[in-house]
Amino acid sequence: MSWNDVWNAMFGGAADYGAILALVSNSVWAGALLGLVGGLVGVFVMQRDMAFAVHGISELSFAGAAAALLIGVDVVTGSIVGSLVAAALIGWLGARARERNSIIGVLMPFGLGLGILFLSLYPGRSANRFSLLTGQIVTVQNVELGWLAGISLVVLVGLLLIWRPLKFDSLDPQAAAARGVPVRWVSLAFMLLLGLIVAVAVHIIGALLVLALVVTPAASAMRVSAGPVAVPVLSAVFGFVAAVGGILLAIMGELPVSPYITTISFVIYLVCRLLGSRRGRVVRSAA
Repeated sequence: MSWNDVWNAMFGGAADYGAILALVSNSVWAGALLGLVGGLVGVFVMQRDMAFAVHGISELSFAGAAAALLIGVDVVTGSIVGSLVAAALIGWLGARARERNSIIGVLMPFGLGLGILFLSLYPGRSANRFSLLTGQIVTVQNVELGWLAGISLVVLVGLLLIWRPLKFDSLDPQAAAARGVPVRWVSLAFMLLLGLIVAVAVHIIGALLVLALVVTPAASAMRVSAGPVAVPVLSAVFGFVAAVGGILLAIMGELPVSPYITTISFVIYLVCRLLGSRRGRVVRSAA
C-alpha cells in the first residue's frame, strides 16, 4: 500500500464532506450523547475502581446482542438485557472489590464465549457480526438515536437521584455504611445505570472499545483536577470531544470510526497525564 492509498483512505471524501456530514447527523448526535453521559458515569467508575467491571458488562452485553441477532429480534434490546443481567450480578454479589473482580473474571469469558457461539450460528452478513465488536456509529438510524436519547436521560436522572450517597460510598464506603447509607442498594443502582450506558456504547462503538468512552475520559480528567465539579465537567467534555471529533474525522475517509475515537481519547489522556505530572513537579518545587 502506497502513501497515496493511505491518504485516500483517510481523507478521500473531503471534497464531499458537507454532503456526507448531512447524511450522518444522527451519528454525530449519538456520539455527543454517548460521550457526555459516558464521561459522567466514568467518574464514579474510576472512583470505585471498576474499570474492569465495564469490560465485564460489555462482554455480556455483546452476548445479548449476538443472541438477539441470531433469533431475529432488536439488537439493542438484547444488548440491554445482557448488560443489565451482568450489572445486577456484579452489583449484588460483588460488594467487596475482591469478590467483584472474581465475579467479573468468571463472567467475561462466559459472555465472550456465548457471543462467539451465537455469531458462529448466525447465517447473515459478516458485517453485522463484526459491528457488534467494533460498533456501527456511522449507521445510526432514527430509532436507534431515540433509544440512545431515552437511555441517556434515564441514566442522567438516575445519577442525579443517587449522586450524594453514591459519591459518599465511592470515596469512603466504610464511613458511608456507618452513617446509614444503603451501600449495597446504591451499588446495585449504579451498576444498573452503568449497564444501560454500556449497552448503548457496545451497540455504537463496539464491545472491544467501550472503555474509550466510559473510562478514559474520567481517567484523563482526574489527572488534571480533583475538584468535585471540575472532574465530572472535564470528563464529559473529554468524552464529547473524543466521540464527536472521531466521527467528524472518520467521515472524511473510508476507515472505521472506532480507531479515531480511541486515538483521540488516548491522546487526551496523554496530554492530561503530562500536564498533571508537570503541575505535580511545580507544586513539589514550591513546597
